Amino acid sequence: MIRKLNEAECRAAIVSGDFSPAMLASAPMVAVVLTQSWCPQWTWMRSYLDELAGQPGLDIYWIEYDREPFFDTFIDFKENVLGNSQIPYVRYYRQGLLQNTSNYIDRRGFFRLLGA
Repeated sequence: MIRKLNEAECRAAIVSGDFSPAMLASAPMVAVVLTQSWCPQWTWMRSYLDELAGQPGLDIYWIEYDREPFFDTFIDFKENVLGNSQIPYVRYYRQGLLQNTSNYIDRRGFFRLLGA
């Protein structure tokens, strides 16, 4: 499954410091991609992530936060709380626990960091 994060999920992450435990444990492997719509590397990543939408045991969540009304608050959270100022920024979870992070990555590297 691949799904866009909604405003409530993003605002809750800003308040709590991470995305909800239920979301992060929605599948054995979860990836969360935080990016901006204009990023060419995101366009390339999105093409292979869309192909993975039906992969068993994998949920992928994404947000193009430059298109959202909470842009300023979210970029501050991403850069100052999560500690990453580059895009796309990917967080990899296994069994609900953060395992790795990366920025732009190819398909093979994505699976390696996911632990698949």
